[in-house]
Amino acid sequence: MRTGLATGATDRLEWIVGPEHVVHLGGASVAGGVTVFSTPSMILLMERTARKVLAPYLEDHEASVGVRVEIEHLAGAPLAAKVHGEARVTAIEGRTVDFDVAAYDGAELLGRGRHRRAVVAVDKLRERVAQKIERLGEGIMTPIGIEANSGELPQLETLKCEVRGGVARVTLNRPKKNNAVNAAMTRDWESLVAWLAGHAEAARVVIIQGAGENFCAGDDVPEVGTLSPDDARALSLRQAEMYLAFARLPQPVIAAIDGFALGAGCVCAVSCDFRIATTRARLGMPEILLGWPPGYGLTQLTAAVGKAAALDLCLTGRQVQAEEARGMGLVNRVVPPMRLAAEVEQLASQLLACPARALRETKARLHADQPWQAGSAYLADTAAYIRCLQGSDAREGIDAFRAKRTAKFSEP
Repeated sequence: MRTGLATGATDRLEWIVGPEHVVHLGGASVAGGVTVFSTPSMILLMERTARKVLAPYLEDHEASVGVRVEIEHLAGAPLAAKVHGEARVTAIEGRTVDFDVAAYDGAELLGRGRHRRAVVAVDKLRERVAQKIERLGEGIMTPIGIEANSGELPQLETLKCEVRGGVARVTLNRPKKNNAVNAAMTRDWESLVAWLAGHAEAARVVIIQGAGENFCAGDDVPEVGTLSPDDARALSLRQAEMYLAFARLPQPVIAAIDGFALGAGCVCAVSCDFRIATTRARLGMPEILLGWPPGYGLTQLTAAVGKAAALDLCLTGRQVQAEEARGMGLVNRVVPPMRLAAEVEQLASQLLACPARALRETKARLHADQPWQAGSAYLADTAAYIRCLQGSDAREGIDAFRAKRTAKFSEP
């Protein structure tokens, strides 16, 4: 550690509150809520500010690490707020430095407290971490963000789940509504995802299919038309988290797509690890034709097809046939309708023949390469969706959907 650091040294760090920095408060019920700068993110801002104070005094082989933090969180800040952290050195003892830290939204104090950092040699820390990695257990770990249920299979209203031979076969079971996603199906998915997370050995592969002629025609638009903005926001956030959870499941997930996979149905499909479609499948993101942008799923869609194709699908709202979908990466394979079940079962058998732990680890590593903030980008997606949902064009889109006519939009 270089000389020159003294008590009273200060620095400041500015952030714009992004989707990766916030938390939605309001519980699991469809009852509204609020999205605010999270306590962990506020602490991170304070720590990064203190680290900035120390940076000029570190040797090339050194880094500073947080060893203690005592924080009061006093106020909230919204998405897109310009916040800043402040840190001041209060004591120095050898390679340990104490700080007073604070965070502000403009002039408003968001939080304050004390923080201690230690200066460490990076090579020694790397050796210790490597030793711990070697001692990691062999057990199946519950994915972060999923509260696993190791008990009985839950009672489901809109889904069917049959587990046989190591495969969980899930059926979207609202055929009269083309398997549209409503609040009840959202609750069922939340329960089933938790159960699947807790039964990685009993169910090593998951297959998702639709009852009747279609995979899933999207959100239940008539239900959306009955929701208040707060209720629509809460439901959209839950649905976003529900589909993102597919990537965190220990099982490979296969979508067996026949008929329509639109909107939420397309998001469900691209959230799966494999997508096998029939020649009569039609996929798309038609929300723009209803008067609003997709409230979630853009992360998964863009990861699957790239930005150019995602823009094409979302800005035009057009449906693509199976072969075009395969060309853009929206589906992996296309088969005749009578071959769908056999093709899906063959893939499931192929996955079951792989070593179970290696399969889980490989899936986890492949999904872990996404930018860490991508998993919370849906917060901004939902905010845009709700802004548009409250406009006259969205009301016209819902009315046109109910009347089975083309919408006539008027807003500039």
